[in-house]
Amino acid sequence: MPAAQVWQHPAFSRRTAIQAGAIGILGLGMNHLGALRQVGAAQSYGSFGKARACIFIFLSGGLSQLDSFDLKPEAPEDVRGEFRPVSTRTPGLQICEHLPRLAAQSHRWAVIRSLTHSSNEHSAGHMIMLTGRSVLPPGFQPNSPQPTDWPSIAAVVGAVAVKRNNLPPAAVLPEKLVHYSGRVIPGQFAGQMGRHRDPWFIEASPFHPTRYGAYPQYSFDHQERGTDETRMFQAPCLKLPQGMTAGQLQDRVALGRLFAQQCRELDRFAQVEQVDRYRQAAIGLLTDPRVRRALDVTRAPEAIKERYGKNAFGWSLLMARNLVAEGVTLVQVNLGNDETWDTHGNAFPHLKEKLFPPTDQAVSALLDDLAESGLLEETLIVMASEFGRTPKISLLPRYYKLPGRDHWGAVQSVWLAGGPVPGGVVVGASDRIGAYPSDDPKTPEQLAATIYHALGIPRYAVWHDQQQRPHAVYHGEPIFA
Repeated sequence: MPAAQVWQHPAFSRRTAIQAGAIGILGLGMNHLGALRQVGAAQSYGSFGKARACIFIFLSGGLSQLDSFDLKPEAPEDVRGEFRPVSTRTPGLQICEHLPRLAAQSHRWAVIRSLTHSSNEHSAGHMIMLTGRSVLPPGFQPNSPQPTDWPSIAAVVGAVAVKRNNLPPAAVLPEKLVHYSGRVIPGQFAGQMGRHRDPWFIEASPFHPTRYGAYPQYSFDHQERGTDETRMFQAPCLKLPQGMTAGQLQDRVALGRLFAQQCRELDRFAQVEQVDRYRQAAIGLLTDPRVRRALDVTRAPEAIKERYGKNAFGWSLLMARNLVAEGVTLVQVNLGNDETWDTHGNAFPHLKEKLFPPTDQAVSALLDDLAESGLLEETLIVMASEFGRTPKISLLPRYYKLPGRDHWGAVQSVWLAGGPVPGGVVVGASDRIGAYPSDDPKTPEQLAATIYHALGIPRYAVWHDQQQRPHAVYHGEPIFA
């Protein structure tokens, strides 16, 4: 490692922790400030990649490779399913007929048809794909996050990537991934880094245990139980504490500065500048009208909303686009709540009518928008799931009226665009029934490395756990370098 660049998170004494508590002087009663506990900011490093930002689209539940980006029209009927391939703009490249807008933009994206890992279980698959680590962490518990978990890709980027402004460097929206039973899915958090390194969770979509998809018009229930949709997509609450004016906030800022000065006099070696960064981030969120506009996507101009789709998928990707434009380095977008794409049954009507239309529209709008604004070349977009689906179609008549596919970690298709990704490219291949990689298998470690490399994080980068032990960021080679 070059002597001039040492990757080290700041160590905190008891006195420093007390000083950090001075943030309370601001009286910031914000309900979405949790991940601004980023007390230590990353140092500035030279860029090795083409991208300044990444939008990581996660399809929780498991997108069927056989029904999206890797159709097998020559396979037996109980494998190929109901959908037919359609030609894209790229000669020889075909995808599902129900993704026509993406087909027309194939010159801007690539697909990996050979990403593989060993788990068919939801929680383990989330841990593997959201952290880029194929081996589960010590003490892994599928029913709850643990402090021994690997940190998510978002948390790693938040800790080590170049910080572009006073906004949190990594965000997750529009909701945490929570099982219908209420248990929180592991793999989304900072794990061994400590909770202060969690990404910024932007809670814009209220939790609902049995409604899925791009509500309101594309809302559905996997088992078609007919539950009414009650959710409203809304900007997170970023406002001054009750009864406080902007002038009073500035007064408290001044008081906070005075307190910080006193702390420096009492302990001149304390890292008060980290507290200042934290305070400035909080104030930036509270007072910057650009941030409020970026988050309040339901009030965007009508033409923009129509372009992305006036639904949870469209609003989420529009919010992600706004945030990367404002300087957030990585935005993970959960297109649907936990297990939205878990198509064990009723798969074909739900994909055709509920899931593919808003996804096709919103992702295509994102590509167009970023290209027109000049941001596509510097924004990597990744779309993946925790696993793929079984080659063979099955029916669970106890729960579903129509057939679907089960969990399948052995192969999935991952879609990428922007940044260093060449358009119209297919990486790897699956076998004749879409069950296993038949050429150039790729791993979650390589996918994570692609994100890190594109964002300019150097190969020697490390993150530190709560005991200040270093851990390598990279565990594989980038797919696109």
